[in-house]
Amino acid sequence: MSCLAPATPCRAPKLGQVMMKLGGVDLAVRANLGVFTQPASFIGLPVVAVPTRTPGAMPIGVQVLARPYHEQAALRVAAHLEKAGVCVAAPA
Repeated sequence: MSCLAPATPCRAPKLGQVMMKLGGVDLAVRANLGVFTQPASFIGLPVVAVPTRTPGAMPIGVQVLARPYHEQAALRVAAHLEKAGVCVAAPA
């Protein structure tokens, strides 16, 4: 069993961007961008973060979470999302 959750509270910031606005409040990008990934990471769940893309917009991350010791389930879901064209990760 796997589930999807947001990986970030907003679209990807631009390179060098240090502040972002969430709910009308200015926040530091570095300290707040990973707020949704920290709980899963803290308790040790297997997670795959995948970018979703909208033409003309910055990507937004989705995390695929799986039960402990079921990394293959998270990877399978991420691969399915990529094959379906929902998540696209261009080579670096």
